[in-house]
Amino acid sequence: MSSPTGPASGLPVRMPRPRQPGRHRRPEPLAAPEGAPALVLAVPGTPSTGTRSLAEEVVSIARSELPGLDARIGYLDGDDAEFPTLQAILVHAAEERSARFEQAKAAGVDVKEPDGPVAVVVPLLAGPDSALLRQVRQAVMDSRVAADLTDVLGPHPLLAEALHVRLSEAGLARADRARLFTVATAADGIVLASVGGDEAVQAAGITGMLLAARLAVPVMAAALDQEGSIAAIAEQLRSSGSQQLALAPYLIGPEIDPGLIEAAAKEAGCSAAEALGPYPAIGKLALAKYTSALGIVPPQPQGAPVR
Repeated sequence: MSSPTGPASGLPVRMPRPRQPGRHRRPEPLAAPEGAPALVLAVPGTPSTGTRSLAEEVVSIARSELPGLDARIGYLDGDDAEFPTLQAILVHAAEERSARFEQAKAAGVDVKEPDGPVAVVVPLLAGPDSALLRQVRQAVMDSRVAADLTDVLGPHPLLAEALHVRLSEAGLARADRARLFTVATAADGIVLASVGGDEAVQAAGITGMLLAARLAVPVMAAALDQEGSIAAIAEQLRSSGSQQLALAPYLIGPEIDPGLIEAAAKEAGCSAAEALGPYPAIGKLALAKYTSALGIVPPQPQGAPVR
């Protein structure tokens, strides 16, 4: 629904009316600067139609938040056919920028030769994964294109919200529709599953503290890619008094085999929520990384109500 200050987050942005005088005038919507670098979403894992659909929804959310944004998708393990690689996307973006400059010059337009980064690469990762981030950096280097690389999306309060929503969708937590805040949950202990080793577990733990505050139950992070980590954390939660556990994947989805979540839940002896997927906050956080890299004042990411 719209509010007195403008359209709600995620809805199409109308063209602004003439600015009203005075202190209560509506703010003009932010738009991408002309000639701004492309936002390139670096998607890990084995590409599939499901992965592409997820990535397209993430960039669609980013475009809706920043009209005029040039957002593209590059796959770390792409095939340069159906699923273009990150390296190929960066090269193509550089070629397009050069071609636009040459066309403008040929048309007699007084234009400045483009400089600065061709793209801002945003890894589609909730937390740090050194192996995948090395892949991203290598693809950027191999492209020989001037591109900025941002940090991963988390930790962030919006990811705690997304985890809460996924748990509630699985019937493992109750959520207040108005404020997304609750003290009643079907699970009395949460295993927060991450990938990327110890560094990822520590980063997940920060978001885990925010999730624990929302649910009023203990939340402990564990590593899906370390043998025995999930079972050990589950046992630790049970030893501290939790009886009914739930597993919450601190993952967007493409970075792992979906079967690993099911196996981890079996190992912990509990039910699992879905991965974060294309939750609206993911697109907003990707855009926030992009705008921060360019020094653009972004629209503040807002949460969404549980449906």
